[in-house]
Amino acid sequence: MPKAQKQKRGAAATGPYDRKASKGSSSANTNIFRFDKDYGQHILKNPGISDAIVDKAYLKPTDVVVEVGPGTGNITVRALEKAKKVIAIELDPRMGAEVTKRVQGTPLAKKLEVILGDVIKMPQMPPCDALISNTPYQISSPLIFKMLAMPNPPRVAVLMFQREFAKRLVARPGDALYSRLSVNVNFWATCKHIMKVGKQNFKPPPKVESDVVRIEPLIGSARPNVAFEEFDGLLRIVFNRKNKTLRSAFCVKEVLSMCERNYKVYCTLNNIPVDESIIDNASADAAMDGMDVDMDVDDDADEDMAADEDEEDMPTFFQDLKDTESSKEAGKTPSRNPKSKVALIVRAKVLKVLSSTGLSETRARQCDQNDFLKVLLAFHEEGIHFS
Repeated sequence: MPKAQKQKRGAAATGPYDRKASKGSSSANTNIFRFDKDYGQHILKNPGISDAIVDKAYLKPTDVVVEVGPGTGNITVRALEKAKKVIAIELDPRMGAEVTKRVQGTPLAKKLEVILGDVIKMPQMPPCDALISNTPYQISSPLIFKMLAMPNPPRVAVLMFQREFAKRLVARPGDALYSRLSVNVNFWATCKHIMKVGKQNFKPPPKVESDVVRIEPLIGSARPNVAFEEFDGLLRIVFNRKNKTLRSAFCVKEVLSMCERNYKVYCTLNNIPVDESIIDNASADAAMDGMDVDMDVDDDADEDMAADEDEEDMPTFFQDLKDTESSKEAGKTPSRNPKSKVALIVRAKVLKVLSSTGLSETRARQCDQNDFLKVLLAFHEEGIHFS
């Protein structure tokens, strides 16, 4: 019997996932998948971490699981073994075909549903009992907010994020990374850090380290009876400059204009008459002086600008108005823009809310959930909303 031919060192492999190297290539074989950085494709190759992610979800045989970005299916297969059904949402058709082919011809194939598309652009995520994901870093924040805004959120979510983002999720008042994201997540859910994941556990390796976080959204009677858009709208304002006082955050022209528009809508819906007559500049300035509105930035504005965090989806249209010390001593220059009576009423209401809650000189990074709820309730009592 002739001897079996030995494969030469460096020769191209004959597996279904390999192809011949192109001319001039230093590598003899090349994987057919060109991982797309725009999709954030970093495949988790450590089976121990895949097992840990599924184990920490505590899946039941009756659970329906949604996985965002299944990739080649390393986590998907393990979830299929424990759950009733897995809905894999994948943006890249190649990866969708790969995860389907991986379970093809096995009993697990009947329990897998692959949806091709962008989970963030979907009108609503599929109803599920658990959410798992090796999350593409660029959709981390939108995915969290989309899940929390669901009418019936999943029982548990085990998600992998960039390490700094994960630290923001579990941050507490006073921490350097305490942000709007921290307040929202811990207001609507309980968040717990699970484990650290080094960059060497991915292919190709990312430039940053990762962490796994377990999130349990509050469900039923435990869920706060507050509109998500309302609470988040308030947080957008105060955390635009988290190191500034709440007074400085709200006493900005753009914020006051927004409050005025919302107040007019509220009055219209409740048949409350609104006086939009224009008053002369002298009377308006005198009224503003009587309200003792300080439109100056804080003394530590330079420190605030350096310490402000980079919010992924934070609006940038809030700009602070600045006055110099010399203009304060010489007296305020009369405003050239005509003001209506309703604008002065709204300004007075904002100052009244901040004064009555006792949080006028408190910075957003020092406030907890109860403080923000107190401010939101006080604004609602004055007819000012943020949705």
